[in-house]
Amino acid sequence: MFTGEIKSTGIIKDIRNCNNIKRLRIELNQPQNWQIKNGNSIAIDGVCLTVTDTDQHYICVDVMPETLRITTLEQIKIDQQVNLEPALLATERLAGHFVLGHVDTTGSVLNIVRDQETINLTIAFSSKYFPYIVEKGSIAINGVSLTVTDVQPTNFTVKLIPYTLKHTNLGSLSKREKVNLETDIIGKYLVHLQEGVIDEK
Repeated sequence: MFTGEIKSTGIIKDIRNCNNIKRLRIELNQPQNWQIKNGNSIAIDGVCLTVTDTDQHYICVDVMPETLRITTLEQIKIDQQVNLEPALLATERLAGHFVLGHVDTTGSVLNIVRDQETINLTIAFSSKYFPYIVEKGSIAINGVSLTVTDVQPTNFTVKLIPYTLKHTNLGSLSKREKVNLETDIIGKYLVHLQEGVIDEK
């Protein structure tokens, strides 16, 4: 479980393909006191993965074929910046929204409009996910918890404040770049309940 509150960013320093598994070594931009151990979960650009090796300066993870298929990690490159969030502790404050690290799909940057110190970021996505995205609702983009300011059948817009632009990789996005999207889990359950998928007995 995560909150979409990014704790740090890292830089991809090594990529190794081992059969169908992609192994990533990520250098932390600054030493961390997360107390992450091998076997712990961490979200990398919003993707929940298991730490296989770590110290204060780096982490290593293995990415499985299904994860590569539905996320941006298939196209990850050396020296690329990624967002990092360790799994939520029961004693921590829930600052964002419930994020599982289970990416639904990828979207692409449709438009970037600067509004003084903020940026309005518009993301194009498959209309299949339109029922799960609502105005003023939550969505995770590359693992960052954000509020939807406008939604259309094939795109939605969020506003990025200076802090988000500085402390995540969303500030370096360009048009047509792909991003990981995870819609709100509560919204998913509500839609399924309304459609009668969940048996109300």
